[in-house]
Amino acid sequence: MSSFKNLADLKSLSQQLKQQEESRQRAEAIRLEREKKAREEANIFRSSVGTIAPLKIAAKHNPIPARPEPLPFQHLADEQAALQESLSDEFDADSLLETDENLSYTRTGVGQDVVRKLRKGHWVIQAQLDLHGLRRDEARDSLGEFLRKCMRNGTRCVRIIHGKGLGSVNKEPVLKQKVRNWLIQKDEVLAFSQATAADGGSGALIVLLKS
Repeated sequence: MSSFKNLADLKSLSQQLKQQEESRQRAEAIRLEREKKAREEANIFRSSVGTIAPLKIAAKHNPIPARPEPLPFQHLADEQAALQESLSDEFDADSLLETDENLSYTRTGVGQDVVRKLRKGHWVIQAQLDLHGLRRDEARDSLGEFLRKCMRNGTRCVRIIHGKGLGSVNKEPVLKQKVRNWLIQKDEVLAFSQATAADGGSGALIVLLKS
């Protein structure tokens, strides 16, 4: 009886081992099938995409902004101071100015025929400066800068419009006398004459500069 029982247990153990082996084989078959399928899908993806290469990353460029040129503040201040010193409001033009009914002036050594030529338009007016509406200091600075520019450009004959003073206090042409005084102090001014009616009359001067 005991032998029969041992035989039955042995048979049962054999069946269990067989079932375990079958289960293991099935699991292994499933794993292999999944790996095969994964490889096939990977091959399909590679075939559809083709050969790939990494993107080239350009070197980053950081431009250096150009610095503005420094402004010569001291140089400009020196020029402004020199200009104001060279054109004085206290200068007495009457001591040097030879006037006639047309308020003309010629520098020493310049013949009176120059003034006559100015009046007759012998020299073409090449540039003009309008001082209307400017204060005294503004007008003086503008005149000085205008004359310097004319000398740099080789301009000979210019018109200075100082106005007739109709808009000033008491209707007096304040800039008219000031402009005469300032012009006489400038070495580059050879002569000037009151403009003709067509060129501004008593509200302007025609000025001849050194060549």
